[in-house]
Amino acid sequence: MRGEGSIGNGPAKKLNRVWNRVRCGRMIRFLLALLMAISGFAAEKAAPVEASPYQGLIIDAIQAQKKGLMGKSLESLEKAIKLDPTNFAAYFYSGTAFAALRKPEEAIAAFSKVIELDGKASSAYEGRAEEEFKLGQIDRSVEDFNRYVALEPRRAPYTWKRGIALYYAGKFAEGRKQFELHQTVNPHDVENGVWHFLCAARETSFEKAQASMLPITGDFRVPMSEVYELFRGKGTAEDVLKATKKGNPSGPELDARTFYAHLYLGLYFEAKGDKEKTYEHIKAAATEFPQDDYMGDVAKVHFKRLLAAGGK
Repeated sequence: MRGEGSIGNGPAKKLNRVWNRVRCGRMIRFLLALLMAISGFAAEKAAPVEASPYQGLIIDAIQAQKKGLMGKSLESLEKAIKLDPTNFAAYFYSGTAFAALRKPEEAIAAFSKVIELDGKASSAYEGRAEEEFKLGQIDRSVEDFNRYVALEPRRAPYTWKRGIALYYAGKFAEGRKQFELHQTVNPHDVENGVWHFLCAARETSFEKAQASMLPITGDFRVPMSEVYELFRGKGTAEDVLKATKKGNPSGPELDARTFYAHLYLGLYFEAKGDKEKTYEHIKAAATEFPQDDYMGDVAKVHFKRLLAAGGK
C-alpha cells in the first residue's frame, strides 16, 4: 500500500513507520514540540525552551532512533527511567527501539509499562498490537488494535494492520469493513483490495468475493498489477512470477518482488482451498525470500500457523 499507514512493498525504513505511528500520541506531540523548540524552530519571539535532564535524555533518544542508533537510544532511555520511573515517555521510546531491533517481547513489556502508567496512551496500544501480532498472539493483537481505534477514531481508516489481524482472528466481516474503510484513504492499493477479497471469500465464497472486488487502479508496483488480475480471475500464477523479473531488477528488489509474489500466491491458493500450493508459496515467502518489514512478519506468522496445523 502507498501513503500514510499503507501496507507497502519492498524493504522500507523502519523508523519511517515508527514516526507515522507515534505522532498521534499525546506525549509524542508534546515531545516533538519540545524538540522543535529546542532546535530553533519555534517562533522568533518565543521564549527559549530549556529541557529538563529527563527531557534532554528523551530528545537524545529520539534523535538516535531517527539515525538508526537503537543501542544509543536505549542507553539514554535507561538513564531517563532511572531519573523518573513514573514518566511513560522513556518506556514508550524503549518500545519503539525494541520493535526496530526486532525484539517483540521486550517491546511489548515496554508498551505495557506505558499503558500501566497511562491507560489512554493510544500509541502504546497500537505498538503493542503490532508486536503481539508478530508473536502470533492474534487475539491480543486485535484487542489492542481495537483499543487504539477507540482512543483515536480519526485514525481508524489508516489501521490496515488491524484488518490483517482480524483476518487471522477469523473475524472476516470486521476485517472486510476495515479494508473498505482503508480504501477511502488509500484507493490505489492492490494489497488492500486483496485482503478485502480474502475476508469476503471466507465470509461468503470465493466466487462472490471475486465479483465484489474493490476497484483498484494506479498501483504501479511490481507485481501488483498481475496479483490483482489473478484474484480477479483474469491472470495466472505464472504471470505473477514472470512479472517479478520485469526490467531486470537488482538482487534486493528482485527478492522483494519475489517475496510479494509468493505471499499473495499463497494467500490466493489458500482461498481456493489448495493446501499444497498454499504451503509451497507461503514457505517460500517466509523462508526463501524473507523481508524485514511488517508484511515479512505476516508471512512468517502465516507459515508458523501452517506448520502448527500439520504443514501441507
